[in-house]
Amino acid sequence: MSMYQSQPGRENSTDQLSFWQDKRNLIFLSAVLVISFAVYLPCLQYGFVNWDDSANIYKNPDIINISDWGSLCISVKNIFSTYIHGNYNPLTITTFAIEKLVYGLDSPAWWHLTNIILHLACVLLIFRISLAMGLNLFPAVFCALMFGIQPMRVESVAWISERKDVLFGTFYLLSLYYYIKSVKLSFRKRYLLIITSFFILSLLSKIQAVTLPLSLVLVDYYFDRKLSMKLIYEKWHYFLLSFITGIAGIFFLKTDGSLAKVNDHFTFFEKHLPASFAYLVYWVKSAVPYRMLPLYPYPEDISWIFYVSQLLVFSLWGVTYYFFRKKKKVLVFGILFFTLNIKPLLQVLSAGQAFLADRFTYLPYFGLFLIYACGIQWVLHKNQRFNKLVYVVIFLVLGGYGYINIEQSKIWKNSETLWSHELKYYPDNLSALYNRGEYYKNEGQYKEALHDFNKYIALYPTDHHVFIERGVTHAQLHNYENALLDLKMAEELDPSHSDIYRNRAVIHARLGEYDKSHWEITKYLSLKPDDNEMWSILATLKRLKINNPE
Repeated sequence: MSMYQSQPGRENSTDQLSFWQDKRNLIFLSAVLVISFAVYLPCLQYGFVNWDDSANIYKNPDIINISDWGSLCISVKNIFSTYIHGNYNPLTITTFAIEKLVYGLDSPAWWHLTNIILHLACVLLIFRISLAMGLNLFPAVFCALMFGIQPMRVESVAWISERKDVLFGTFYLLSLYYYIKSVKLSFRKRYLLIITSFFILSLLSKIQAVTLPLSLVLVDYYFDRKLSMKLIYEKWHYFLLSFITGIAGIFFLKTDGSLAKVNDHFTFFEKHLPASFAYLVYWVKSAVPYRMLPLYPYPEDISWIFYVSQLLVFSLWGVTYYFFRKKKKVLVFGILFFTLNIKPLLQVLSAGQAFLADRFTYLPYFGLFLIYACGIQWVLHKNQRFNKLVYVVIFLVLGGYGYINIEQSKIWKNSETLWSHELKYYPDNLSALYNRGEYYKNEGQYKEALHDFNKYIALYPTDHHVFIERGVTHAQLHNYENALLDLKMAEELDPSHSDIYRNRAVIHARLGEYDKSHWEITKYLSLKPDDNEMWSILATLKRLKINNPE
């Protein structure tokens, strides 16, 4: 077998059943899972972060109001009928709802453990899929370990809100595995319901699962099924599910206003240039995971490197076609699996604040890892006298990945470590300044919070939210005059924001200015008439005015 030119043999049912009876499989699989778990063990000491965890979990009414099984059922109904920040991931949010009931919000270690367990399930499936696609045992172990501990995995595992990655990945890979099994055993109808069920669960976990039908076509190509319209038609129900989910996802993003306008100053052609650059960066980081950040801000202008990136991408497509003509199936499958699964996430539509994200590579990297593993298999087979050296190099590479992984996971300890890491590389990043300032404020580190809020306002003085936050911080330091000035500025920027009047009411009450406090609460309730607590406070203020007339 020439390098990357695979013609895997078909396994019979006996071979399939023997996986769990082969002690070598179990020993190596156990080692892969133990190593992967050990690398992520520090995450059990981490908490929530104020980036999506707030909207998805600890400030989500459908989560925090759960107290028993009855309230859980009500919340699940609401979860499946709403979206958050334009994202419809009801199955993922449902897992949070169950954890809230079982563990509560004071034990984030259990929430992190769920992410790790789901990641280990994906690692197990990658191992099984790699073997089913013709890899020998050691290269399959390498592929699974790469998927398990390569540092670009960290964001998807250590960030609780990215539960959607490991959850959708589990169901996606289950669908893929059973499809491979059905093709190799020629039992396609037997597994139809299983594959479809897992696909639906994957779609309900994350919209990224819409690429599964294309991945199934790649499996057909890999196992020498003749590419034809009939092959596409037999998957019509998968394509239909993907189409409906994709259209719904775009509609939710547009309705929520989450389709960002940060690159609207670029032409239609220029919008594709950062996508090409991101595509190549993902390629490089699959082998050399450098400078991993929670946010990679959009470029302010299009420099020469983006045009070069576009040319390189075109060249790569040409090389892929050459591999196709030469029947280099592993290379074609790996490149196209990576490309087709990363393509919807290249941010041409700009659904977010960044044009790169480590988490986007969670599933797509399987294609590249498969190529690397097959390369190792070829080297071990063709150059056996260098096998010991190859093993040493692989050990050092994987050891280095494990170390970098552990170090990278530390930034997810809390919101301070997360945003301080971002600000180390982008000191003027507004989201990082705001979120770290909010964290400092909530932790009682008011001087540190003021530092971040002041810098934010110096860079972007027209955001009413940060004036409110700085005003609250001043109030905590008893600088009431500055607090009222900030809240007045926030009101000038957006008089419809209810928090302005609620916070001003508190300040006036502390100063004994009950008339002013009464007016502010009245204004607040005109905007938030369902706040029963503030109605109660308003009644108390009325009694104070009666008992303490001027």
